[in-house]
Parts: sequence; structure tokens; C-alpha cells
Amino acid sequence: MAASIESLLAEISGVDNPIEELQILKTALLSIPLSALRDSLSGQRFNVIFSLLNSNEREQVELCVEILERILLALSPVSLAQNYTVELQGGLTHPNDTVKILALTQIGRIVEHPDAATEILDNHDILGSVINCIGEEKMAVAKQAIKSLSKLSHSKPGLDKLFKSDLLEVVKHVMATSDIVRYRIYELVVEISSVSPISLGYCANSRFISQLIAELTGEDVLIRATAIEMVTALAQSQHGRQYLTQQGIMDKISNMIRGAETDPLSSLYLPGLVKFFGNLAIMESPQQVCETYPAFQNKVFEMALDRDPAMIGVALDTLGLLGSTVEGKQVLQKAGETFKAVLTRMSQLASAGATELRVRSLDAISQLLTLQPEEQTDDLLALTESWFHLLSNQPMDMIRNISTQPFPELHCGALRIFTAIATQLWGQKLMISTPSFMEFILDRTMGQTKDAKDAKFELVGSLVSSSTAVEILGSQYHIRLKTFLREGPYYVSAVPSVSTEGAD
Repeated sequence: MAASIESLLAEISGVDNPIEELQILKTALLSIPLSALRDSLSGQRFNVIFSLLNSNEREQVELCVEILERILLALSPVSLAQNYTVELQGGLTHPNDTVKILALTQIGRIVEHPDAATEILDNHDILGSVINCIGEEKMAVAKQAIKSLSKLSHSKPGLDKLFKSDLLEVVKHVMATSDIVRYRIYELVVEISSVSPISLGYCANSRFISQLIAELTGEDVLIRATAIEMVTALAQSQHGRQYLTQQGIMDKISNMIRGAETDPLSSLYLPGLVKFFGNLAIMESPQQVCETYPAFQNKVFEMALDRDPAMIGVALDTLGLLGSTVEGKQVLQKAGETFKAVLTRMSQLASAGATELRVRSLDAISQLLTLQPEEQTDDLLALTESWFHLLSNQPMDMIRNISTQPFPELHCGALRIFTAIATQLWGQKLMISTPSFMEFILDRTMGQTKDAKDAKFELVGSLVSSSTAVEILGSQYHIRLKTFLREGPYYVSAVPSVSTEGAD
């Protein structure tokens, strides 16, 4: 096969219009497993394919990119660095975006390999071109440049090169291009900062993070909304949260939530502030966050009772997030009548809101009601049972009615609520005492989409796995549920055909 690739390369270099030969080479390369291709390519050079990228023929360029993607993936990062840095550098300034993405992807492979990275770290021009690609109009090019540069943050030499050489000025120059490009640089900074406390230190010392934080309270509310997304991403790591706390950013965001009441444009950035604390509560401690920053919890309840769908949606997602943990459930329960009013509103939205809000309500309710077997203390079981009965006078009928409506996402959302209560003793008692409910569960004719079948299968699996299911549901239903599980989610029972005398 090596000989045939070599002969194809020779043919390609000898014709004026090599489209047909390139297609043959592409087919040949795709037919060889990557491990075998690595041996076939040993010692060969592919300058002819790189040279054919310099063409106005779009089809030719795209074929060359597909061929090079396959070839270069088979080569080791060290081999790439030793033999093709000049070609890759040329690709970074190519007018075709797919060529730029190819070059950036391969440079990313090189910089994350310790034995190959030196070739790139010592090449100021290549790194400068990669940084400039962040300012490209095509988002896919910028994303790949960010991805490749963020890999530098995994080593001290990479961090030194990016933040302690004149490349830092290149970054700042590109950053000044536009608001959009500035936020791409922030995205790179956040990705690098998330790797380790050391990489965060480099970003902080270069003043990128303080600049980002300053944008939180800037005049432009749209920029403020984007800034909070970036700060939320920074808070994903423990060292990032520690840094933000030390800088007083948590207090600043809490004050912004308080101040939002008097800002007519707050609806543009308020959801981001609430999401920030919602994520923080899950990563740290719901109780600690809600007690330290009471403005957050109060605002979530207020938003849930709001009329603005954007506010309601974020509140529902945040309530579901908080209520997914035992500690979060206990925090919500402490809110007493306020949370009861919110739960009633969630039930109303699930029954009769706009479809998107109905789905988000159902998802939030299922998270609030979920208790893992090891979490099922008497107190917590009493809590989830009381919440379920706050949904409606007849909550089982209410949820089942939602599940029979002709919207797959509502059907699945309702089934997830039944799955949430299926492992809890009180839930099983409700199921067996609700007329025809077990038949509803075992009925395969309802919900014909894949998602619906999967959701029903998960519900049945939750019931079967429960240690109390046989006792509560009875052996007959337990056997039928186990049969359902054994047959799988997509089982279709055979329908006997009846022949009619005299029919054709």
C-alpha cells in the first residue's frame, strides 16, 4: 500500500488538474486503518499536497484538506513538528478557513506533546499567527485557536512564552480589535486560569482577570451580561472560586442582584447573576451560599413568581439545581410559605404554561422530588411527599394527564417525575392505589418516540430496583415489570394476523 500511495503522489505532481487523482488518494487513505497508515507513511513527504492548497479551485483545496487531515493524524506530534512547521505556518494565513482550522488543530497536537512543543515554543511567528487567528471573522477558526493556545497553559514554558514574552503585546493588540474578539480573549484567559492556581496566577498578573471583572459593573448592560458568563466559567474551578472570593467578587455580584430592582435594563444581565450563584451553591454548599448571600435566594423566588418568561425559566432551572441535593432541599423547605407558593406556581406552569416553561417546570419538579436510596430518611421522605401533594389535590392524575398530551417532551418530563417518586415508599403506595396506574406504566402503546420509550424504561427500572417494590406492588405486578425490563425499551409484541375466507 505504501508503494501505491507513493505512486499516487507522483501522479498528482505530474498533472495540471489533479482532482481525479486526489479523489483516488483520498479513497485509498480512508481504506487503510490509522495504525496501518502510520507504517505506510513512514519516510514519505507530502509537500505536493501542501503545495496544491495554493489554488483558487475550492474543490481541490477541500480535497487536499481531507487528505492532509487523514495523513497528519497518522503522524506523531514529534514528526509533525520536525517536518511540517513551515507548511502549518503557511496554513494559518491561508484564505480558506478549513485550511486554517487544519493547521491550528495540528499545532494544538504539537504543543500538548512535551517532546514536540519546543519546536512551536521557539517559533515566535507561528504563535503570533495562532493568536491573530482569534480575531478571525469565522468563529470556528477562533475557537480552534483558543483551544490550541489553551494547551500551552499545561506547562510552565508555555505559560512563560504566552505571558512573559512580547507575545503578550500581540494578545493585547488582537484584544483591541472589537468587543467580540475581546471576549474571545477572555474565554482563552478563563480556560487557561481553570487549569491550575499557577496558570490563574499568570492571567491575574497580566491584569486580564481584573479587566474582565471591571466589565461586570460597566455601563454597557450587554457587555455586563457576557462578563458574568465568563466569571461563572472562572468559578468552575475551586482555585477560581477562591480567587473570586478573595477579590470580593461574590459580594459585588450579590450587590448587583440587590441593585437590579432599580435598573430598568436588569432583565438583560440578572439571569446571569442568578445562574452564577446557582452554580456556586451546587459546587460549594447550598446552605452556605443562600445564608451568606440571601439576595440570591430571595431573587430566585421572586423570579419564579414573575410574569417574564425569561425570568421564570432561569428561576425554574435554578430551583431544580438547588433541589437536586439534600442540603438544597432543606434550604428550600426552611423558606416555608414562600417556597410553598413557588411550588404551587411551578405546578401551574407545568399544567398550563408555554411548552418550554412546562418542560422546565417538570424537570425542576422531578429534581426536587428525587431522593437516592441512601438519602431516604423518614424526614426527607416526609418532605418530598408533602411537596408532591402541594402540586395538586390529585397530583397523580395531574402528572398522568400531562403525560398523555401529544408533546413528546411533556410526556417524558411527566414520566421523569414518576421515576423520581418510584423508589420512595410513599410513591409506590400512591402508584398501586391509583386506579389503572400500573397498567399505564406497563402500556407500551403510549409514547412512541425513542426518548419516550427510554423514559418509560427508566421508570420501570426504578420500580424493579427498589427493595420495597415486591411488598408494595405485589408479586404479580413485580413479575410483569421485570418482564418489561427484560424485553427492553423497544420491544413490540407480535400482532396475530387474521385471514378472511375469500380475501385476495
